[in-house]
Amino acid sequence: MARRRTNGTPQTTAQQLGSIIKSARDIMRKDKGLNGDLDRLPMLTWIMFLKFLDDIEQIREQKAQLAGKKFRPTIDAPYRWRDWAAKEDGITGDELKAFINNDEITKENGTKLPGLFAYLRSLQPVDEKNGTDPRTTIATVFKDINNRMLSGYLLRDCLNLVNKIQFTSSDEIHTLGHLYESMLKEMRDAAGDSGEFYTPRPVVRLMVEVINPQLGETVLDPACGTGGFLVEAYNHLEKQCRTVQDRQTLQTASIFGGEAKPLPYLLAQMNLLLHGLESPQINPNNSLNVTLTEIGDRDRVDIILTNPPFGGEEERGIISKFPEDKKTAETALLFMQLIMRKLKRQPKPGRAGVVVPDGTLFGEGVSARVKEELLTKFNLHTVVRLPKGVFSPYTNIQSNLLFFDRTSETKETWFYELPLPEGRKNYTKTAPLQYEEFADCLAWWNNREENEQAWKINFAEIYRDARARATPHWERAIAADARAKELAREYRDLSDEIQTLQKPLLAATQNGAGKKGTANRSAELEKKRGEVQRAELGQREIAKEEQAKGDAIYWVIYNLDIKNPRGKQDFEHLPPEQLADDILRKERRIAEIMTEIKEQLRMQNVELRKEETSAAEEVFLHS
Repeated sequence: MARRRTNGTPQTTAQQLGSIIKSARDIMRKDKGLNGDLDRLPMLTWIMFLKFLDDIEQIREQKAQLAGKKFRPTIDAPYRWRDWAAKEDGITGDELKAFINNDEITKENGTKLPGLFAYLRSLQPVDEKNGTDPRTTIATVFKDINNRMLSGYLLRDCLNLVNKIQFTSSDEIHTLGHLYESMLKEMRDAAGDSGEFYTPRPVVRLMVEVINPQLGETVLDPACGTGGFLVEAYNHLEKQCRTVQDRQTLQTASIFGGEAKPLPYLLAQMNLLLHGLESPQINPNNSLNVTLTEIGDRDRVDIILTNPPFGGEEERGIISKFPEDKKTAETALLFMQLIMRKLKRQPKPGRAGVVVPDGTLFGEGVSARVKEELLTKFNLHTVVRLPKGVFSPYTNIQSNLLFFDRTSETKETWFYELPLPEGRKNYTKTAPLQYEEFADCLAWWNNREENEQAWKINFAEIYRDARARATPHWERAIAADARAKELAREYRDLSDEIQTLQKPLLAATQNGAGKKGTANRSAELEKKRGEVQRAELGQREIAKEEQAKGDAIYWVIYNLDIKNPRGKQDFEHLPPEQLADDILRKERRIAEIMTEIKEQLRMQNVELRKEETSAAEEVFLHS
């Protein structure tokens, strides 16, 4: 690319590309159809996307000609960038808008053709079995994309600027990748509270670094958003490429994603393309729309890195695909179940790094059952607890990084609390988390010792102890329930007998003495039935109480909201909701302890009464 001079100083590629992008965005600001970066970046993205495709197509065509092979273009004329956008004095104004927007256009010779977007949406793969055919990707990208610029003249100015970018230059692609990431962050900043949660780049880098993907392994982000984890994983793997075969493996069999929302899907495609992945394999469907029990070995991957959406709710059709005891509308818990199911079992057990909110750590009910599966069937080896404001301004919810694998059940879990920098109370949009702040965590990762920031729990021991203490209660609950069922059957039998006795009385076929005897017998049975019913209800109440006592002992071990034993709780700066949750959790724990104390006192009283009775009997016998 030619380099221009400004005031005698040569412009670098990065400066020139930055200037092109800035100029294009400035032009878009003049258009009344676009409202802020939330509109401008998607608009700029689809324009760059089509220019990128045409540049790559021309290289493919040249290679095919040199090899003497037949070339079939992905996009046909007159829809290629070179046909309608590349000429600086090409179609503009209303004619340009009509060509892009209309379902049908009429050429000068009267021939009718589909408009640009209508054509792109109609593209079909040449090979139906080839899931990576670029035509499928293009059709999916433009399925929900619209041209929102009202001025065809301003749009022409933008096309002319983008046309200066050479996507065939590796240097320019690398620079554009960084520029594009900056624009993605700006768009999320503009979105504010209504935007998608943004995973800060330092968090992404840390997670990829410690998971350490290796070439030949498959990496999946089932909720990839704009592709941050996948881009970082791609960059990590690219450093390991030594041969042509290595690059082929990286390009075709390493990076996979899922993103159901049209805009993030487009942005992820562009993000990965700009970072060097030639045919991103991003599934445009909802990753949760799969029956969990039908996921087999061929569907599993080596590594999952993701920040699944939390706080959202899924529709009933999605929820119905999950196990009965783990059905929930909470998106984060559904993704946790999917992630566990998607990890490889063999030959090398899969591993995962997942961002979760505090609520997942201390959640009960379905949340506790999901964590039970995580801890008893997977190895949750590390929880990194992030400080306040890491995800600001998108959410103030505190988050955590879970790292687990499929090597075994959990024996011990390490916790690492990332401290805020000295003198800081939280992170902000203008003073965000920096990657360098993870230096101590990274140094500790492979040489673990307890310190001011790190501690561990022996989950295997906690689990055994809880089971041992809860099991007697559960066994008493089972016994009481079984006895209640026996009494229920006895109640039905008595009811049947009473009904049989009462038939002759109702029919008036008995004499006086017979009636009296039958009535007396019926009254005895009624009395007995009442006693049986009361006994049954008593047994059911015992079963309920004993089950609750056992559950209170057992399920509390799945509360992973474990604070740093060496840290100080900063109640002053806790959000009101979190402060209320913290108080409720402590109250619940106090209630559990009080229940255990009451049970122990009750048992002591029972034993005391037994001893007193025995002593009284002994005195009576010797008197």
